[in-house]
Amino acid sequence: MGKGYWKLNSSLLEEAEEMYNVELSDAPFGLEEEFNALLTPDAIHFLAQLTSTFNNKVDKILWNRAARKVELDLTNSYPNFPLDTAHIRNDTKWRVAAVPRRLQNRHVDIGDTAPYQTERFHRALMSSAEGIQVDFDDGNCPTFYNQIKGIFNVCQVVHNKIPGLPPVSEAPVLMLRPRAWNMVEHNMLINGRELPGPLFDFGLLMYHTGRRLHESECGPFFYLSKVESFLEARLWNQIFVWTEEKLSLPLGSIKATVLIESVLASFEMEEILYELKDHSAGLNCGIWDYSASFVSKFGHRTDFLLPDRSKYVNMEKHFLKSYMDLLVKTCHRRGALATGGMAALLLPKDKDSAEYQSVTAAVTRLKLFEIKAGVDGFMVYDIDLVAPMQKLFQEHTSGPNQLHVIPSVNITQSDLLIMPAGGVTLFGLKYNIAVGILFIDAWLKGEGHFFYCGKVEDSATAEISRSQVWQWIRHQVKLEDDNRMVTRGLVRALLQQVVCQLVHESQLSDLHEERLQTAAELFIEIVLKRDFPEFITTYLNLDHTFLSSKFQVRS
Repeated sequence: MGKGYWKLNSSLLEEAEEMYNVELSDAPFGLEEEFNALLTPDAIHFLAQLTSTFNNKVDKILWNRAARKVELDLTNSYPNFPLDTAHIRNDTKWRVAAVPRRLQNRHVDIGDTAPYQTERFHRALMSSAEGIQVDFDDGNCPTFYNQIKGIFNVCQVVHNKIPGLPPVSEAPVLMLRPRAWNMVEHNMLINGRELPGPLFDFGLLMYHTGRRLHESECGPFFYLSKVESFLEARLWNQIFVWTEEKLSLPLGSIKATVLIESVLASFEMEEILYELKDHSAGLNCGIWDYSASFVSKFGHRTDFLLPDRSKYVNMEKHFLKSYMDLLVKTCHRRGALATGGMAALLLPKDKDSAEYQSVTAAVTRLKLFEIKAGVDGFMVYDIDLVAPMQKLFQEHTSGPNQLHVIPSVNITQSDLLIMPAGGVTLFGLKYNIAVGILFIDAWLKGEGHFFYCGKVEDSATAEISRSQVWQWIRHQVKLEDDNRMVTRGLVRALLQQVVCQLVHESQLSDLHEERLQTAAELFIEIVLKRDFPEFITTYLNLDHTFLSSKFQVRS
């Protein structure tokens, strides 16, 4: 720990260090004031208490994930609606707590808003959107610099410290998304162990903003990523109750929207709502993390071969439509909000161009499909899409939400597990390779998302991209175009083509070209692994290339 920081410490930090053995990295360069404002002695003490209370339970969650995967593999079985929780699903009387006033209209949130990107974050706050996904997960690269700057920026906004921005009570509601359970914070250790990433994010956000958000009737509201079972929802609920008691907040002050991003979680949606009953803000369905989870859990099985996502995978396909219908039905019959995924397309600058009209039409068609399915809201990345999507809701719904819409569907196990028909195209293979390389390239320079072919790409699209390449090599599928088999050799050859094309198109400097080549090497390493790495972000977050990256940009 830096000497300058020690001088600011009080006896409370000494007490925390003595009780919990706290180790903390130096402040990120250029963020010394922000670091000291966040990691005060009392905040460190709070983080130490939070972590020591729940560390063992976090371990059990991750062990349960591994054990469940092993059990499915050993028995060659399939997930199903659990028999031992049937009484929860069959009880028609229970409901989640009433939707808070500020969450009753969730029509359009701005997604992938990594708050360390100050300009975009502030622009989102000035928009007419109902909410902002304040993202420390999929759209964020979790360098210590980004985490400290991002959390500090949130604190400044919540406490109305930024001139020219509306007070938090008048701005779009902040939906805070901490990292998922698979991520760790390398820069703080409690009792010799790195903190779980979500506890670091959640703890600092709650400690510094929770009471102000509650008093302003603006939260604290959270997105919970990559929850795989109701046991994980139970853990989050315990964390919420503990935090409310510690910060003297009323029970149920914290509300959370759970992202159903795993095929396993799709069979436990009612149970997840039940566990978070007092703290539930509903469920969210997306496309790419959810689709990638099929490869993660069952990718080695031929009956779960996922075809080219660029051609054959969209929310209109049966397995995804069934998942969305079940989510809407589950939420609405329990009084919870159901939200959809993010529109990743970017609007061209020329509003009079045919391309602008084409993009608008494409987003409108896909989002109207979700509205007609009964969702209460969804996300867009491009802030200029907020107004037209709000208008779309106004034209096709009445009132702030669609809680009254309960789809009359009976979704079965097979509905959720059947894979769409289709093959693999050369275009799709090269596109997945490009997205995978560019995502790793973005991470190496400390950025969590990037733009490619008119879309924003983040860890969700990187997950499905590298998952498909791994799976297609594993099953030696043949291309529709010319009947070539997808092999290690073919992927290596195409990878070099993609890299050369990216270098040529972008006219990169020597350092940038070196970074891109490093990203390509990491990508091929990941997709050629004998056993599937569960999360690309976990793999990168533990890799020495990322941890010691000379490429990271300091904004």
